[in-house]
Formats: sequence, structure tokens, C-alpha cells
Amino acid sequence: MKNKIQNLYEKQEFAKEDFDLFYEFRSALNNGTIRAAEKIDGNWITNDWVKKGILAGFRMGKIVKMGSFIDKETFPVQDLTNRGNIRLVPGGSAVREGAFVASNVIMMPPMYINVGAYVDEGSMIDSHALVGTCAQIGKNVHVSAASQIGGVLEPIGANPVIIEDNVFIGGNCGIYEGVIVQERAIIAAGVIITSGTPIFDAVNNYYIPKEPGKPVVIPKNAVVVSGTRPLRSNPDFSIYCPIIIKYRDFASDSAVSMEEELR
Repeated sequence: MKNKIQNLYEKQEFAKEDFDLFYEFRSALNNGTIRAAEKIDGNWITNDWVKKGILAGFRMGKIVKMGSFIDKETFPVQDLTNRGNIRLVPGGSAVREGAFVASNVIMMPPMYINVGAYVDEGSMIDSHALVGTCAQIGKNVHVSAASQIGGVLEPIGANPVIIEDNVFIGGNCGIYEGVIVQERAIIAAGVIITSGTPIFDAVNNYYIPKEPGKPVVIPKNAVVVSGTRPLRSNPDFSIYCPIIIKYRDFASDSAVSMEEELR
């Protein structure tokens, strides 16, 4: 499929067999057999060809009326009726075609999961939360109310945001620009992290290193809160800076435990 999608991306006019290929590709995204990024030998790899397939789908589709919505015919709202033990609570939520939602996921209204996203088992996407294009959400992740997990399609080589297993994202957070949050980290309410955000590790007394061309990585078990740092050009002023205040312990686990009864 990879080679076929690469060829499809280069086309400007489309025949019936091209649409058949795209719908096969979209179905594979829906069931999680292909994804925009995956962990291979401990490293996250972005699958550029998957993003190309999504972009081709936008180019192929005509704008049509879908109930009270107007959108590309190739990316309607997804029907999750036969997708296992999933809860999509009534009230203005949607999952777009081409997104994978695993079993035991809970989605509270209103929230949105965009094309190319991957949401693994047992996670919760709370009210007013967004899982952006191609974002990868691990198992048992809690994305709290009004938090945004940024999406990306272009440029093709740009990494999506990746949230690994058992991470807790507090309310009103924003994780953007290909940031990787490693397993069991806790991001406190209101924290904003981008590729250009310096992050200070107060436990080890250093700034998280940022290598050119590589994503910002929040270490596993880190507990991150909002803070400030002196402005280099004028130390009389301070600028925003997320701070790792500790690494996860029993008290942290108790504060962010997820109730199985909800599932």
C-alpha cells in the first residue's frame, strides 16, 4: 500500500480505482493497522506516506453537504457503532474518518478527534478537548477538559504530537509541534509545551536538551507545572517556563488515578 499511496499523492486527476485505494487506506487508518507514527526499536518514526495519503484524500474529495455539515466527501464523521466497547457520550462530539479509536475509550462532549489520529485502549478524551491530525495517544491516557493535542499534516516530514501510555494531561493544556510526552508523565493544568519551549528540570537542575531537528521530549514519570524564568535580555522581567518539579510517586498516582467503573 505504501508505494501505491506514494503514487496516488502525485496525481491530480483520479479514477475509480484511485478512490478504491483511498477508501482501503482510510479503512486501515480506522482500524489501526497503519498509523501516522509508530515506535520502532524504542524510537518514534513518522510515516510520511500516511500523511501523503491523507492529503491525497483531501485533494480527491468534493465538498458536499452531510446533514448540517459541509465538508470533503472523503472525510465524513466516523460511525463507531461496531467498534467495540467505546463510549461516545451525546452532545456535539465527532470522530473523523481515518482516525483510530481503540476499545474502552471514553469521549465526553464536546470533543473532536481528527483524521490520522490514534487513540489507544482505555484513554479518555474529556470535554472541549482536541486530538489533532495524526496525533498519537497511548493507552490509559487522560486528556482533561479543554486541552489540545496539536495536529500536523504539513510539512510532510513534521512529527505529530505523541503522548505515550499512562500519561495524564491536565485541564487547559496545550501540547504542540511534535512534542513527545513519555509514559506516565503528568502535565499539570494550564501547561503549554511547544518545540521552542525551554523546560527546566528542577530535580536535576538543568534545562531539557533540545537537539536541532529532533522533537522536545518530556521524560517518563516527569511531573510538569507552569513556572517562569528570568528574561535573558532583562532580568527584571520573567517569561513562561514549564518546570519539572518532581518525578512520579505514589502520591502522584493517587491524584490522577482513573476509575475503572467509568468503563
